[in-house]
Amino acid sequence: MSETNRAARSDGDEEQVSGAEVIAQALKTQDVEYMFGIVGIPVTEIAVAAQRMGVRYVGMRNEQAACYAASAIGYLTGRPLIVIGGSSERSQETMGAFQEFPQVEACRLYSKFSARPSSIETIPAIIEKAVRSSIYGRPGACYVDIPADFVNLQVNVNSVRYMECCMPPPVSMAETSAICMAATVIRNAKKPLLIIGKGAAYAHAEEGIRKLVERCKLPFLPTPMGKGVIPDNHPNCVAAARSRALQFADVIVLFGARLNWILHFGLPPRYQPDVKFIQVDICAEELGNNVKPAVTLLGDINAVTKQLLEQFDKTPWQYPPESSWWKTLREKMKSNEAASKELASQKSLPMNYYTVFYHVQEQLPRDCFVVSEGANTMDIGRTVLQNYLPRHRLDAGTFGTMGVGLGFAIAAAILAKARNTGQRVICVEGDSAFGFSGMEVETICRYNLPIILLVVNNNGIYQGFDVDSWKEMLKFGDATAVAPPVCLLPNSHYEQVMTAFGGKGYFVQTPEELQKSLRESLADTTAPSLINIMIEPQATRKAQDFHWLTHSKI
Repeated sequence: MSETNRAARSDGDEEQVSGAEVIAQALKTQDVEYMFGIVGIPVTEIAVAAQRMGVRYVGMRNEQAACYAASAIGYLTGRPLIVIGGSSERSQETMGAFQEFPQVEACRLYSKFSARPSSIETIPAIIEKAVRSSIYGRPGACYVDIPADFVNLQVNVNSVRYMECCMPPPVSMAETSAICMAATVIRNAKKPLLIIGKGAAYAHAEEGIRKLVERCKLPFLPTPMGKGVIPDNHPNCVAAARSRALQFADVIVLFGARLNWILHFGLPPRYQPDVKFIQVDICAEELGNNVKPAVTLLGDINAVTKQLLEQFDKTPWQYPPESSWWKTLREKMKSNEAASKELASQKSLPMNYYTVFYHVQEQLPRDCFVVSEGANTMDIGRTVLQNYLPRHRLDAGTFGTMGVGLGFAIAAAILAKARNTGQRVICVEGDSAFGFSGMEVETICRYNLPIILLVVNNNGIYQGFDVDSWKEMLKFGDATAVAPPVCLLPNSHYEQVMTAFGGKGYFVQTPEELQKSLRESLADTTAPSLINIMIEPQATRKAQDFHWLTHSKI
């Protein structure tokens, strides 16, 4: 406290409070428990004040990674991302102030709510609205802009009125007539399929959806972050026959899954031209995108699932488990699983993706968080690495954003540590993807988070070269002229990034070395580790029924 403030208070002036303290108290009042960021002028004091209020602060090395971590913990806790950014002082607007930029206007394009408080006294109301907007309806990020001069500006403590914590999101239900219609369409299906999306996981709809699957004997498949809503090893999971299931189903129920590129827009040839979609979504604007649905069920996914269950309770119905559709799906699953196991059983070195992931899967704890990013690393890993619990898989998602992995892993580990669950976090990275946020290894070590990083290293983006081929190539000219754009430096020792900060690092080239290093890493619950796994630089996926969405000829 300054001498000036002491003198003022001794003269009988009211107690003062700073803008930073008001922000911190407003966040705490709205049940914000975690803050991720990088401090600097003018937001350092906000982080300090937040810590004093009991908010856990995690200092990251990259602002993108901080946002990734905050978004992940929002997904895991149901309290989505609020971005607080410092901006230029109000008195310097339009003068070319330090980092002056129309931040509020820019963020309106990408967030549900973007605002700048007009005074310190209005900060609590703005933050309450930001939190409320982020969790009501379809969840999404919100932005609050703080002028630099607000941070240390003092106001009378009695002039600030804090808003009560916003109410939980209202639970909306679908129209009864639409529920009845959906049940009728499902009963008349010859080849039904349920698709479980991230929205179902966020809505905590796992109990109801599992009851629906088991009561009606329906096949299902999860989207990437829908994995674990029903365990991947459930007998009704047809993920191993994904393409076949999508292509020939005549009725598809979408639980919080969008018909975007991940589901091939719902269009032929990946689907039947006359397939009937039943869309269950909390967002009205999502209903009818790309394909006209047969039935739309607007509402909270958990509540709507319970409505459907009530219909099947009134008039019980089961899809015949010995139908030709089930037979087709089981045959395709068997052949695909056999092809994957054949690749996994190959003894040649360097290893391929399937060999690596099958050995990893053998040791993974059933309750672990699996974080994944990369191209083939993420796509192949998703088919092999199993999830048994909802909201325990975090990956690059709809935008396919590389660099999310370490931020996501830090968020999951912070939450597991706070809840004292003892759950492990396994972060599976392609070598290219690891490069986006690799310095967050220091963050992991600073907070002593026992994350296990698996870097699946093929020396490149999609594919690379071995050491001998790389050296031979460089004989023909400078790397900028002759090295393909997809190449990375062969045999890079990424594990040394971990050891540089005090964690444990392993460089593995054989299945035996992989098994041993993973066993040791899982046994050590006190320190993080990084296992750098060398694989065949030209390794690819097994043959697919359809090409990926890209038209690249490379």
